[in-house]
Formats: sequence, C-alpha cells, structure tokens
Amino acid sequence: MNRCLAGLAAIAVVLLSGGAQAQKIQIGCTPTSDCVSAMAAIDEGIFKKHGLDAEMVLIGINSNIPAAILSNSIQIGGPTSTVFLQAVDGGLDLVAIAGASKMSPTSNAAISAFVRKGVTINEPKDFVGKKVGAPGLGAFLHVLFVKWLVEKGVDPKSVNFVEVTFPTMTDIIKSGGVDVVLTSEPTVTRMLDAGLGTVATRYAADLGRTEPIIFYAASRDWAEKNPEIIKKFRLAIAEGAAVVNADREKASVSISKFAKQPIELVRATTPNQSDPVLKSEQLAWWIDIMSSQKMLQSKLDLDKLILK
Repeated sequence: MNRCLAGLAAIAVVLLSGGAQAQKIQIGCTPTSDCVSAMAAIDEGIFKKHGLDAEMVLIGINSNIPAAILSNSIQIGGPTSTVFLQAVDGGLDLVAIAGASKMSPTSNAAISAFVRKGVTINEPKDFVGKKVGAPGLGAFLHVLFVKWLVEKGVDPKSVNFVEVTFPTMTDIIKSGGVDVVLTSEPTVTRMLDAGLGTVATRYAADLGRTEPIIFYAASRDWAEKNPEIIKKFRLAIAEGAAVVNADREKASVSISKFAKQPIELVRATTPNQSDPVLKSEQLAWWIDIMSSQKMLQSKLDLDKLILK
C-alpha cells in the first residue's frame, strides 16, 4: 500500500512540475543566420521552458517555404519579406507571427554578388548577359539585386537569373554552371578562401536599408487555432533573440549546427541582427519595391499581414 501511494505521489509530482508532453512544432528555414533566434531557442532549452518541442527543418530554397507551411510539413517558416508578400499576393493565406532578422550595416555588408574565376565584372553594366544564380527567384537577395541594378541604370531583363540553393553555390560556381551567385556570409568567405572567384559588389551595403529580411510566418488558419502556441513561440523567440544579439559565440554554434557550416567559418562572420518585433509599416517599403518590379498584382492590406 505504501509503495502504491508513493508511486501515485511521484506521478503527481511529475505532472505538477510540467511533465505533460510539450507541443510539437517544426520550423523551416534556409541554411543562413536569419533564423538564429529559433536555433538558439532550441539549443538553449528556451522552447522547452515554454512548453514547446521545437525542431528546425532545413529548406534549400526560401521560395519553397510557403508551400511547406501550407502542406503542414512545417507549422512555422522563415520566408524572406519578398517571398511572404508574393505568396500572400498569390492568394495564400499566410500571416507573420514574429520578427527574425533585419537589415543593418553589418548584415548588408555580408551580402554580395560573387563572380566566378575567369569572369570579369568591373561595373554594373557588366552583369548584362551574365547567368546569375539567386537562392530563390523573387526572394530577398534577388529583389534587392534587381533594385540595385535599376538604380545603376541596368535593365534587369538583360540578366539571366536562375535559382541556385545556398548549399550548392560553391559547387556550381566551381563548375562554371553560373557566372555569378547572389549570396551572403559565410558562403562568401568559403568561396574566397577556396579561390573560386571574387566579390563583384556588395550591393545591399550600397542600398543601405534597415527593413526586415526574414520573419516567422504560419498559415492564418493554424495560427488562429493555436493562440497558445503562438504566444509561447513569441516569448521563446524574444528570449532567443536576446541571447544571440548578446552572445556571438552561442549564435555561431547554433548557426554552424543548423547550416552544417564549419564553426571556424561561422565565427569569422557576424550573424544578422535578430529583432523579434515586427510592425506592418516595416513591410511598406518592400511592397513599394515589389510593386515597382511588377511582382505584386494586388493591393495588400498591411493591417492583415501580421497576426495581432
């Protein structure tokens, strides 16, 4: 009898101490530093503290994230601002739930158009006729580069854009499959160290913007049906962002683990700034730029893009 009571007491202690099963969520992101707040929230046990069993899912091309969300392969994804807005414009009922990364002088300097060895680009017009690989057509790096070309007086239609995933950029540059890739650190440093080419331009630094790069999004239906998960996720992301913004080593370890990049290479580059706060007006610039590039067909309602 005493043993039975002791067993029941032990079960009660487990339940009262949070022994209930944590809610499972999968978060999909490309292998960059933009979703490092979620990576760190997993590695530091922050999600578990808030009752979430979170898993990072590697997605090669950012433009595949909206489809992954709607298929429930992931519940939350990290699309770039441009991919998200195109998806919503195309009729997908997605909603932003928290901020991930934003442009800053540091993050802008990490972005470049990398030209392979044997190809010469001295000025913007030299991109005409070149085959340029972007990690998703209509994605962040692509739209920014098109904006830069326009400002430099180059017709973007004179450039041959193709999709190239981040993990394959080094190999495709080495093989000569493309002339240029639009990429960021630590991939840039890896290709420079390998002697595969040079940086043609750091076009994001030239533009000098501070808008969101990537934010966390979900389907509106799932988000509205799971308000408690959204609340816990936001709290965890805010804590994760505070960790990575204050501790570069922890951020580097998390990025290296998820992106499968050598830790020494990741340490040599500064992660993007994490900002968990996202405001509708921050998306206004992106909407203007994308509308000017005829990437949006409808007038998006800023007030409906972010879950309240």
